[in-house]
Amino acid sequence: MTTTVAVVGATGKMGRLAIALIDASDDFEVHAAIDSKGSLEQMIGADVVFDVTIPAVSQGVVEFAISNGITVVVGTSGWSADRISGLRKLLGPTPTTGVIIVPNFSLGSVLATSFAAMASRFFDSIEIVEAHHASKIDSPSGTAVRTAELIGEARAAEGPVVAPHTDQRARGQQVWSIPIHSLRLKGVVAKQDVIFGGTGEVLTISHETLAPTAYEAGILVALRAAREQTGIVVGLDKLIDLGGLA
Repeated sequence: MTTTVAVVGATGKMGRLAIALIDASDDFEVHAAIDSKGSLEQMIGADVVFDVTIPAVSQGVVEFAISNGITVVVGTSGWSADRISGLRKLLGPTPTTGVIIVPNFSLGSVLATSFAAMASRFFDSIEIVEAHHASKIDSPSGTAVRTAELIGEARAAEGPVVAPHTDQRARGQQVWSIPIHSLRLKGVVAKQDVIFGGTGEVLTISHETLAPTAYEAGILVALRAAREQTGIVVGLDKLIDLGGLA
């Protein structure tokens, strides 16, 4: 059975990567490749929408897909808890379609985030440093926000981390009490360090994306999961077997 996919943001790096993967697969077919000049109406008739636009555009793409009964995989950053809550209301109490929100399609990044959530219960001093290419619009990154959220959930019994002097702008933006520092540099694809400070020691859990090919396996995992998805799923970790880590 072939699943048809409408790729929105088709001329961007992730859009082009997704189209190449779909064309090379045996179980997917491109329904439409939609760029900034295209119309969202081109989505209609697709089995799945793959959204890799920009934060200012993504919400309209997702809402249009939902209103037309099309499950959507969201690879665009900027989906805060408040925006996701709005989608839950739009889907209703018994959703017949789905939204899969993936902050990062890299399997290595998913593992690093899971390891960080595990380690967080043993350290009270935690900060995140994330770096991306100079053209990335949003900060902090969706991956960093998701990491902070999972750390916060894992530390529910321990409470907020120790983060002194957060009134100073150089101390980063706090998410779930964790300072996040964002770098936007030429020559970088994506890198994240979660740094844990303890008595007489420092633990760093680091992940670096060296090439966009790191996202290929995760894109296919998300697209295949979308065939059966109803309701909202946040994070690639929910779609793969992490052996009890997630």
